[in-house]
Amino acid sequence: MRILTLFLLTLTISIQTAVAQEKGVKESASFVSPQIQVVPIKDTNTERQYELYIELPEAYAENPNKTYPVLYYTDAIWHLEMLSGSSEFILEDVILVGISWQKNIAEDLMEQYGAHASRFTDYSFWKKSNPNHPKLTFGQAENHLEFIRNDVIAYVENNYRTDPNSRSYFGYSLSGAFGAYILLTQPDTFHNYILGSPLSKGLVPYLSEIHAELVSNKPDKRKKWHANVFIAYGSQEKEKEEPTEEFLELLKDNTNLRVSVQNKTIEGDHGTAFPRIAVESVAWLASAMTHVSSDDDEISFWDIPHLNNPFVNTTPEDRKEGIAVGELSVDANDRNAILKVAQEIFDDKYGNYDALLISHKNKLVFESYYKKGRINLPHGQASAVKGYTSLILGRAIQLGYLTMEDLDKPLTHFLKNLDPKKFTQGTEKITLHKALTMQGGLKIDREKWKEVENDSVRLKGQGLVQTLLERSEPITNETQTYLYGNFNPMMVMTVIDAVVPGTAENFIQKEFLDKLGITNYKWSKHASGLPQAGWQASIVPRDMLKFGHLVQNKGKLNGEPFISAAYLEKATNGLVRPAIDWMPKNYRYGYFWYHTPVKVGNKSYDMTLAWGGGGQRVIVIEELDLTIVISGFDRDDDKIMKPIFETVVPAFVNK
Repeated sequence: MRILTLFLLTLTISIQTAVAQEKGVKESASFVSPQIQVVPIKDTNTERQYELYIELPEAYAENPNKTYPVLYYTDAIWHLEMLSGSSEFILEDVILVGISWQKNIAEDLMEQYGAHASRFTDYSFWKKSNPNHPKLTFGQAENHLEFIRNDVIAYVENNYRTDPNSRSYFGYSLSGAFGAYILLTQPDTFHNYILGSPLSKGLVPYLSEIHAELVSNKPDKRKKWHANVFIAYGSQEKEKEEPTEEFLELLKDNTNLRVSVQNKTIEGDHGTAFPRIAVESVAWLASAMTHVSSDDDEISFWDIPHLNNPFVNTTPEDRKEGIAVGELSVDANDRNAILKVAQEIFDDKYGNYDALLISHKNKLVFESYYKKGRINLPHGQASAVKGYTSLILGRAIQLGYLTMEDLDKPLTHFLKNLDPKKFTQGTEKITLHKALTMQGGLKIDREKWKEVENDSVRLKGQGLVQTLLERSEPITNETQTYLYGNFNPMMVMTVIDAVVPGTAENFIQKEFLDKLGITNYKWSKHASGLPQAGWQASIVPRDMLKFGHLVQNKGKLNGEPFISAAYLEKATNGLVRPAIDWMPKNYRYGYFWYHTPVKVGNKSYDMTLAWGGGGQRVIVIEELDLTIVISGFDRDDDKIMKPIFETVVPAFVNK
């Protein structure tokens, strides 16, 4: 509601501002405001005079030890009111720095173009002259960028308490194009880029030429950088779509630059889209500065920009969501070592990770978020979902819908809607135990399976298992060896669906997630209509911790049996050796949970974990009363375990 109010309050003046940009109105550049400091500043290379319009947060003087992110913006007079209002409503704790146009411009340029004459030269990155504007010298963007880097940013950071890890840029129209130039040539100038209606078709060839020159100039020696980018234009600016896509392709081609992009089309033309772009972009920028995601349901995980700084808390907040909290009470050296690991995760030392949580004695004592990680935003889960499916089966056993003896019965025993006449030979060998340990023995031609894998009619419900058992080669003792994949988990999910009251989907929600207080999640469906059993769910990291607590507490929830303890004992033990190349040699497999020893000094501890490709892990060391949650998207996701084994786990020995 506050964003909508702000939008309505500023709509009229913002449209007038955008129209002035488009038509080149000769407005006065004078400005007076009690909240804003006007600071003269000189370009030390060119002797050009400018002004900075600096607006500090309201509580700046009251917090002498606090540093603040800075939002720099060009075309200062045009954008000041909009950004000042937006920050007051949406992004309160930020320093605003507006950069004026050149003040000491020649009189003839002032007469012909007005106070904003310098924007045509300062923001342009093409040197081609224009016969319609013979007095203007285009192509000064490189010089103006050096002025911003060496004079403006240096002045602000030397005179104000700024956060050097959170610098942002806002530009619209031609100054948006200048922002695109900065991002392409010296991306480390800012961490966040807001580019409003920035590009036309005629500008992209110049950027492409600049990009080609950069790539040929030994790109491996240039600094690697991550930037958040918000780029938007009006829905009536159809001509902006193609050049925007071409520019984004240039960014992807830059191996030294990684970007998180939100590309939006906002209703309106070049003028009327401006206020919406300004407000939405500032809201987007705010999300790069906090570990708490907006309540806006339209914001997806992939639209969230990377955090500018890691969020690390050794006394986590009690959010009244069923997680007890405490304090990281370890030795000072261990505490510092864990904090060092947190910073190293943010610095990409171990790969691409979004969260690390540590619980000791059933209390969350350490909580950290990086990149796209947010405390209240569900994080994508790959094969860690297999571990959750195993817990769901254990819940069904606890409630009496299955027994421990049922684990050794043929899987088809529970599925009454199948036609055994069409089965391949040996299907009776597939028990729940075999499926849970990835030893079902199915052998199906992958290419032929692609013909039916999305056939929702054929695969509906138990039709999935029927099709699998028809298309598999004969099941033998030789085929029933460990084979990782999603066929086995989906067969288990089909059994759950067959034995519980109602549907598996309803059972998971009502008897599992709801009981755990988990409401903020996404759980995709398989083509069969059943819940996915092996991947494609999204869970909040704190809720992942709840799964670990069930294992740590031998299946009890709030002191009462919730998961069958007998089942859980078996599920989290190393029952089989996964004979696959990428698996660490000391890992074994239970019922969709892994098991490995962790050696600290001369003693070894049993670790069990749910593990999903990309780095989602729920780690439990029962003997140490320790549960650790990791979430991420890293292809080479084994590096993160080194600091877990060497730093985190040893810190809790004898605690």
